Amino acid sequence: MPAEAAESVFPQLEALLPHVQKPIQYVGGELNSTVKPWDECDVRWALMYPDAYEVGLPNQGVMILYEVLNEQEGVLAERTYSVWPDLEALMREHGVPQFTVDSHRPVRAFDVFGLSFSTELGYTNMLTALDLAGIPLESKDRTIDDPIVLAGGHAAFNPEPIADFIDAAIIGDGEQAVLDMTRIIREWKAEGRPGGREEVLFRLAKTGGVYIPAFYDVEYLPDGRIARVVPNRSGVPWRVSKHTVMDLDEWPYPKQPLVPLAETVHERMSVEIFRGCTRGCRFCQAGMITRPVRERSITGIGDMVEKGLKATGFEEVGLLSLSSADHSEIGDIAKGLADRYEDDKIGLSLPSTRVDAFNVDLANELTRNGRRSGLTFAPEGGSERMRKVINKMVSEEDLIRTVATAYGNGWRQVKLYFMCGLPTETDDDVLQIADMATHVIQKGREVSGSNDIRCTVSIGGFVPKPHTPFQWAPQLSAEETDARLAKLRDKIRGDKKYGRSIGFRYHDGKPGIVEGLLSRGDRRIGAVIRAVYDDGGRFDGWREHFSYDRWMACADKALEPFGVDVDWYTTRERTYEEVLPWDHLDSGLDKDWLWEDWQDALDETEVEDCRWTPCFDCGVCPQMDTHIQIGPTGRKLLPLTVKNAGPTPASSGHTH
Repeated sequence: MPAEAAESVFPQLEALLPHVQKPIQYVGGELNSTVKPWDECDVRWALMYPDAYEVGLPNQGVMILYEVLNEQEGVLAERTYSVWPDLEALMREHGVPQFTVDSHRPVRAFDVFGLSFSTELGYTNMLTALDLAGIPLESKDRTIDDPIVLAGGHAAFNPEPIADFIDAAIIGDGEQAVLDMTRIIREWKAEGRPGGREEVLFRLAKTGGVYIPAFYDVEYLPDGRIARVVPNRSGVPWRVSKHTVMDLDEWPYPKQPLVPLAETVHERMSVEIFRGCTRGCRFCQAGMITRPVRERSITGIGDMVEKGLKATGFEEVGLLSLSSADHSEIGDIAKGLADRYEDDKIGLSLPSTRVDAFNVDLANELTRNGRRSGLTFAPEGGSERMRKVINKMVSEEDLIRTVATAYGNGWRQVKLYFMCGLPTETDDDVLQIADMATHVIQKGREVSGSNDIRCTVSIGGFVPKPHTPFQWAPQLSAEETDARLAKLRDKIRGDKKYGRSIGFRYHDGKPGIVEGLLSRGDRRIGAVIRAVYDDGGRFDGWREHFSYDRWMACADKALEPFGVDVDWYTTRERTYEEVLPWDHLDSGLDKDWLWEDWQDALDETEVEDCRWTPCFDCGVCPQMDTHIQIGPTGRKLLPLTVKNAGPTPASSGHTH
């Protein structure tokens, strides 16, 4: 963490840009980006979403932290993204280090290098960035002049596979956590950096909210399982807790969303309307680790949309959350926004809609000013039995009724999302997806009086994730996944009457096995990641760059000394007694509750949503000192002219 000013590397970089694809993604200067004077700041963050600019720039998590940090006096945050292999080769050849897009400063000059992982497939990109930055790949080799390498995001809930490469991990919401961390680093620097790197990491660990892998030792049993994970110095907590931000209205970020220069995957402004989900889908890590539900108030959402549109000029607003139609005031929100922006032709979108939360009024409000694109629903399981196993309480009747309403009201395209490889699944469960799609088309033709309608079936492979009831489940092998999907494809294509109207998209089982290896892996997997990186592994989340053979060859070699293999991590079922690699990281969920829910899944027993029913003792609220925050607030979103007439009362969501 050098004290001297960091010079821009843009002059050296500029000469390379004519020789690469999409050079615009490396130049910075986006609308609403922030460049602060280096010398006037004493804590400096480089934030990275370890993927290409077009995927990384719209990421809400990085955008929020970027703004939260830059609002602080004496703190600056800049962004960096993964460079494509064409530029990587030129940077190595000409000695240009990993740089930020905001002011092209070398990443190694910052105090903290924070990476946000929403998927484990970004791990090799992290190693590329570290290497290009001139930061030693392994934390044990770093000096006081290297930044603290910090992991966050959903994948950080099991950071063990990257434990050798990171200095720290933060689990949960980052807004408050990065400010706390900034304060500790600032004090340590002001005191003259006493005790070096080890001391500042120890101060972070002592808070109980930052995980420092180097301060924990992992002991193994002869059969390869973990015996225990123990702190290796006093003052370090046995368990590290997740962070939960309460009252989202107090954190209305991003206020000034970034507007990309190059085309990105989402060309819209997004507002997070609530955080957390208690539907209890057993496969869903995002829902489990973000409990409890915390709603933003209708007026808070209205203010964010108004300011965000002013600041960006976007013509579409995405209302984000894990299940947006579950917001207690979603109808009023959609109608209020559609009314307010009717003349401006601002479109509204929900990422995906629950079958049982869909209604035509809502859908019509969402499409009133924008275009009528397809509707997406996610039944997840093809058969009624499977949906009980995964706790996705949607009957086929519900789905057909919902879809009939959509087709009857002028929609022509419906997309259904399913998973393959769920626990206890059989070929028959998956083949029922074809029956469901046929019924959808049948009903659609009947209610719309037209044959010109489509239903697309999209299938992802199931990957068991930490901190979910399925964390003990065996994963289906790539071969079995592919065989099951081939049968389904043949059944759909063989349907002379309806097959033509059904689109079929699926991912083969191979990337899922690698993701499974990384998501439930322990520290021994670090050797695999390193070997893949050394062998040229980059952009593993991109089909054209991903190599299953490379991962398997590297895993066979790297894991052999430990007496475990890829199947041991992926297709093996765990028992109740086993110490899981992430057990010392506390997501607030009670392990016994998760186990009981796993047993309920095997018994095909459904569990209600605790938002509307008594508590099920998952453990989050008492353990994390949090509670569910939901409306209704009883307020309406008035048009702006009226709204600006006087002060609005402070927001008050009901809590229980």
